[in-house]
Amino acid sequence: MNNSQDPVSCFHCGLPVPPELDISVNYHGEKKPMCCYGCQAVSQAIIDSGMDDFYRYRTSTPEKPGELVPEFLQQLKAYDSPDVQKKFVAATDSENIYEVSLILEGITCAACVWLNEKHLNALDGIIDASINYSTHRARVRWDNSKIRLSDILESVSRIGYLAHPYDPEQHQLILEKERKAQIRRIGLSGLLGMQLMIFAVAMYTGDWWGMEEGFRQAFRWISLAITIPILLFASSVFFKSAWRDISNRRVGMDVPVSLGIGIAFVASVMHTIKGSGEVYYDSVAMFTFFLLSARYFEITTRKQTSEATEALLNLTPAVATRLIDYENRRSSTVEDQENISVSELSVGDYLLVRPGEVIPADGVIVSGSSGINESLITGESLPVTRSVDDAVIGGSTNTENPLIIRVTKLGEDSVLSSIQRLIDEAQHTKPAITRLADRIAGWFVSILLSIAAVVAWYWYSPDSDLWLEITIATLVVSCPCALSLATPTAITAASGQLAKIGLLPKSPHALETLAHATDFVFDKTGTLTEGRIELQGIHLNPAVQKTLDDRQALLIAASLEASSEHPIARALLESCRQPLLKVEGLAHITGRGISGRIEGETWFIGNRAFIEENCRQPLFDARFDSSEGDDSNGKIYLASSEQCIAVFLLSDHVREEAPRLISELKHLHKTCHLMTGDREENARQISRQLGIDHTLADLHPEDKLKAVKALQNAGAIVVMTGDGVNDAPVLAGADLSIAMGKGTQLAAAAADMILISNNIEHIYHGLKIASKTLGIIRQNLSWALLYNITAIPAAAAGYVEPWMAALGMSASSLVVVINAMRLNRIRY
Repeated sequence: MNNSQDPVSCFHCGLPVPPELDISVNYHGEKKPMCCYGCQAVSQAIIDSGMDDFYRYRTSTPEKPGELVPEFLQQLKAYDSPDVQKKFVAATDSENIYEVSLILEGITCAACVWLNEKHLNALDGIIDASINYSTHRARVRWDNSKIRLSDILESVSRIGYLAHPYDPEQHQLILEKERKAQIRRIGLSGLLGMQLMIFAVAMYTGDWWGMEEGFRQAFRWISLAITIPILLFASSVFFKSAWRDISNRRVGMDVPVSLGIGIAFVASVMHTIKGSGEVYYDSVAMFTFFLLSARYFEITTRKQTSEATEALLNLTPAVATRLIDYENRRSSTVEDQENISVSELSVGDYLLVRPGEVIPADGVIVSGSSGINESLITGESLPVTRSVDDAVIGGSTNTENPLIIRVTKLGEDSVLSSIQRLIDEAQHTKPAITRLADRIAGWFVSILLSIAAVVAWYWYSPDSDLWLEITIATLVVSCPCALSLATPTAITAASGQLAKIGLLPKSPHALETLAHATDFVFDKTGTLTEGRIELQGIHLNPAVQKTLDDRQALLIAASLEASSEHPIARALLESCRQPLLKVEGLAHITGRGISGRIEGETWFIGNRAFIEENCRQPLFDARFDSSEGDDSNGKIYLASSEQCIAVFLLSDHVREEAPRLISELKHLHKTCHLMTGDREENARQISRQLGIDHTLADLHPEDKLKAVKALQNAGAIVVMTGDGVNDAPVLAGADLSIAMGKGTQLAAAAADMILISNNIEHIYHGLKIASKTLGIIRQNLSWALLYNITAIPAAAAGYVEPWMAALGMSASSLVVVINAMRLNRIRY
């Protein structure tokens, strides 16, 4: 490759190139020699990623060839490590399919969002990528067998943006850094702009009262000198963004802004050099000041909104007290304890949580009993008592006694992370009303540039600068960002409010459907009632009292119910203080009962109809199948294949907030229904107590689904609220499903929304938030469309001065943002 006697050095690392090796890379049309295939691969990756300036600006080659891999490439590759990904990557139910939340830096308008979404979704292996303009966060799902996370991050950098995994602390630091930079730009443009206005006023008044041409020309040159720092520093953010858009063959919001500022400045410089004509230095300063001010308020709003939703992830402490070798010692002394970072915890670690401390991670209590304050997570205001074998949520506060817990979940598997993912998904939703606005915003700027060109052609006259002022005003006055901000600002604010009350959306249509709902259907047990069912008594069949007692009947029933998650099963298991029997051939008949064999004999437990179907003899004497004289409001039957053995009398209590919920829904003219598998008399009793007018009882899950379908066929939009386990079919069939679920059940619940607070009155509060959110979105879109439809023709007709155009554009964006922030003032 080289005949010279001088040794050839590797272009990448600087080491000598072996004479027998002939490999190179193409750098700006020249072949650059490489000493090995490793250097060739790294160098080619740098050039292909568009970062070949690395070679232009380096001052020397490093002593260690390993240092030649630039820092950005080393960092990106680190994100492919499974250990690193544990902190921010969530696995899905499908093999090799993962999900990550990314922060995107450099987003300025809807075109930026469109470009990044299109670019990411075009990559082989990307399943779905969506970006929230309000939070500048992207949610990406990808197939790890086809593309790596580092490849995704690198591909974003190729189009001029910076992406990195979402971290609440880092996100706040980025927003704060952006805010401070914006303040400096605003300060410079405002301070120098005031100086420019002094000279501009002098020149304007000089037109009326007269001014010596020498002074006027001096003022022009001074104004030019003052404007240059504004253009190079404060306005540079617009030009950089516009150049990036043009480089990617897109026209974003900053393209017309940059054209307006650029044309005004260039025309002013030309007139200054000629010594005649109007100059617009003051307009350049005002454009920059007003537009930067609007963006500053937008950044501040984003910071406040993200602080509200990210507060959940900031609940966990930085340090935990880990017990050394606790599993073997089963005791703890000061010497057995160590303080470690929460990020270093592993599943299975034992932690000591003192009174007043925040629980560092999800876990199970292995020693102690205490009150746990979960208010910041679930919205439940009062502490709940937790004891041995109870699950606790990381981020909740231990209020009374010391606890020892075993860590069960960390990182993306934790309850807090699950909640954050739901909030993140909710913030990426787009109601149907906004999709048209997104499409309009996509081609808005292109149409505007066409209009500006026509306006310039129409008004052009070599003898007047009026055409220039009108063209600049037309370019600057439009506000596509108001259209882009209309939805995400409102959705983000609403998501924060829903998180506060513990009502989390999982489906894209949740907010919109809830706002339009006409009928609310409720299950009884665990929904309108507390779900803390208690065993009130046992009535034995007289025919078996000589061979079987209450204790034995309860043992058989509890053994059959051991694998069930129903509240009735929990009541029987809590009442049975005996070792359970082995059950074979267990069969669950949803909504009816359970069957199984115990020591060779077949047993059945369930409702009356289930027992009558499977038992040869009719139910025993009616006086033993009566709840008169007790306060029970439910029954469950135990039978062999021959006869009914016992009746278990159960009681439950109506939730304290249930009457208020039904009253508030009826006040909004919503129709309330009770659909339950319980007996008719129990259902009627609950309905009378709560004021529910429509009641259906003795329903199997398929019957509930038929009833809901009948309502839908009649034109109703149905919201179904149930326990998320036994009501799965009807929850799936309703227009909107809300599952009652404590934080530990969050990941398993299959519903459109999850009420982790377990306070059903929050359904009404969620309805208010959803209705107000859609109202604000409509208002924002109406304002954005009305402003642009009015302002652009007015500017094109010459009725809008350039400074007024800049002020109008800024005010339009601020109106949308401030209107959306009204959601934060909702009181409950």
